[in-house]
Amino acid sequence: MKVAIVGSGSWGTALALHLARNEHEVTLLGRDANELKDLTSTHQNHRYLPGHELPKNVGFGEVGDPVPGAEFWIIAVPSPAVRECAKLIPCENPFLVLASKGLEPGTAKLLSDVAQEEKPKAMVGAVSGPNLAVEIAQGIPTAAVTACADEAAANRVCVALQSRKFRAYYSSDVVGVELSGALKNVLAIGAGMSDGLGYGDNTKGALLARGLGEMVRLGLAMGARTETFFGIAGVGDLFATANSRLSRNYRVGLGLGQGRALKEVLLELGQVAEGVGTAECVTILSEMYDIELPIMKLVHAVIKGQMTARDGVGRLMEREPKREEVG
Repeated sequence: MKVAIVGSGSWGTALALHLARNEHEVTLLGRDANELKDLTSTHQNHRYLPGHELPKNVGFGEVGDPVPGAEFWIIAVPSPAVRECAKLIPCENPFLVLASKGLEPGTAKLLSDVAQEEKPKAMVGAVSGPNLAVEIAQGIPTAAVTACADEAAANRVCVALQSRKFRAYYSSDVVGVELSGALKNVLAIGAGMSDGLGYGDNTKGALLARGLGEMVRLGLAMGARTETFFGIAGVGDLFATANSRLSRNYRVGLGLGQGRALKEVLLELGQVAEGVGTAECVTILSEMYDIELPIMKLVHAVIKGQMTARDGVGRLMEREPKREEVG
């Protein structure tokens, strides 16, 4: 197949590497002229994914360049850039697959909705799962779910991704797959906070279980299906992101739990941690749908400096006893 990938960060580069290994023709599109020059001359992404040479069937270009014959376009940029990048795709009715894992800042819109607004005639889907970029580049086995209202179209993406190292599934639950990828980042920050505070596995297990319930509640209100959150895109991605030091969101939480300033942690990280912006969006969605999301709102309060991580955990523990419910 011929595939265009918008976004030359670690995730976009890892997808390009994986698809090229599957012998597809890939065009990786970036926004930084200097990085593109380096990619073109060395076939390595020295900034975001060093040590992994991209095969010769990967070409490079600028976001907005045409990619004639592309069967689908993967958008793998930070959530604030999705609208602009979708607008720049130089065809009116592309098949867009959102690999970005966040919500639009300010509006809290699903990124598939953002892309659809910019390309009304496009077919839009999403792909998500436990997909840490470094591990994909290393060829460590994993899985993902591609969702599209047209399941046959979603399956075409699965065929492109499928290999002995990458198990692909398809679904029609675009909302559930997208929300899973976005909301688990907020919980990964919470899990990192717990570890940074020196708490144990009991604490993190309880935090993630109750956080998963919040994901399901919000998802159901927005039209997602419960089973999606208990699958690869939901708990699969949550388990990976909330327990790995490869996860940018986990590392943000770890630093906050250790008492470090957010600005310092993000500067050290050097890349976008989507959970920071998504936590802000969660507060908007909580009010919009009148749903109680105490763990995610607590994570947001710590990120904003309104309380310490330790105080936040204390407030959660002091809540009145209640009947356990997941959905």
